[in-house]
Amino acid sequence: MRTITIQISDTVDLDEREAKMILAAKLYEKGKLTLGQAAQLVGYSKSTFMELLGDYGVNIINYSADELEQDIKNASDYH
Repeated sequence: MRTITIQISDTVDLDEREAKMILAAKLYEKGKLTLGQAAQLVGYSKSTFMELLGDYGVNIINYSADELEQDIKNASDYH
């Protein structure tokens, strides 16, 4: 695992946990981390991380329109 160090102005009201959550949420949204990896980065369970994603404007289901359309087609073809 890598360690990244950043410096943030003292005027920014941000603690380490929130900084990790913002980073994890964005990396999950971009598809750089799985849900489990992102939750682990912050130190939360998957379910807790999923609950918090909405606070950061990130959808739990991160499908493209094409992927969603394919899933709907697959479901309708299933009998």
